[in-house]
Amino acid sequence: MDIEFNSASELYERLKPALKSKVSELKRDGYSYLTTEDVWNYLKEKKWKESRNLSLNEMVSDIFDSDNEIIDDYFKGKLNERTRRVYFDKEN
Repeated sequence: MDIEFNSASELYERLKPALKSKVSELKRDGYSYLTTEDVWNYLKEKKWKESRNLSLNEMVSDIFDSDNEIIDDYFKGKLNERTRRVYFDKEN
């Protein structure tokens, strides 16, 4: 039985328990500032960007198997991007 989702937000809600569990692991490892949205965005933009027809169990596995340090690096890169954008927008 295949489950179909009509939107990314529906899929996010379905995966939220696994994302919350990953965030708990991140917090235990000292990454207390990362959120479920940060993990979701990392996976969506990096891990799953070119993927098609992933099953829920593959996605849950990807959530738990993702390297905490790589998620953190992704988050910090995005944060630096936003900071640079705000700085340059103020300059112009």
